[in-house]
Amino acid sequence: MSEFEATTGDRAFALLQQCLPTRAFSALMYRVAEWRNPRFKRALISWFMRSYRIDLGEAEFERAESYDSFNQFFTRALKSDARPQPQDALLLSSPVDGTMSQFGTIRDGALIQAKGRDYTVAELLADDELAARFWDGSFCTIYLAPHNYHRVHMPFGGRLTRWSYIPGRLFSVNPSTARALPKLFARNERMVACFQTDFGPMAVVMVGAMIVGGIETVWGGRITPPHRRDPEPLVYQPMQPLDLARGEELGRFHLGSTVILLAPAGALRWLPQLAAGAGLRLGEPLAATPPKNNVVA
Repeated sequence: MSEFEATTGDRAFALLQQCLPTRAFSALMYRVAEWRNPRFKRALISWFMRSYRIDLGEAEFERAESYDSFNQFFTRALKSDARPQPQDALLLSSPVDGTMSQFGTIRDGALIQAKGRDYTVAELLADDELAARFWDGSFCTIYLAPHNYHRVHMPFGGRLTRWSYIPGRLFSVNPSTARALPKLFARNERMVACFQTDFGPMAVVMVGAMIVGGIETVWGGRITPPHRRDPEPLVYQPMQPLDLARGEELGRFHLGSTVILLAPAGALRWLPQLAAGAGLRLGEPLAATPPKNNVVA
């Protein structure tokens, strides 16, 4: 069996998650991760660092004692020079540290989740009109494991045009669940930020996940928790223009999750060294974009 096909264990884990109260469990864990009891937070941070071999050498604060809570430790900032951006201004860069799960062309409005598992842009964005802007465009899905840096940065400079919060479940987004659970990223809670760039529209989707499940943005602060059950998305327009340069922080996750990037047809040319399953670092080049005079409408 291929490593990209669901195993019996994958399917059993996915079934178990569907039986769990993922929102309530994640909200409880968020409160635990915010607890500032010195002895408790020291023990939790120490356990996490040992379990996931965390090196704070690149962090803005290199001592675990500098963090007032586990959440503060988990969303720690890096030193300003830790992740340089490409010198070529026309390159789209990785918005996070993580693993390239899938990337390629959006074919007839469909994205690849895993082998044999597709879902549509309209399902992901919960907006048919917005999804039409990315029909036959490009996408990439990047998975953030617990040991990764969990702030999300701009892959390309742009102006925020709208953003939305889409309620949903909080299943794990690890590779096992992605292989086994249909339409995973379109079922989980998520934030969709749309930007106008020199190559046209760009969407950055931050997908929530089980355990804590917190999402923040630099313009709206904490979005979740609480975790809404209302199925209707909340759509917002910026109250004033917000321009973010490539490499600037746009948001952060509280514990592991996934980022999905969308671009219109003809906007991106993926670089030849990219491969599904390969590790990525924030700022690493992903794709070339067209010159400014070839902007996609």
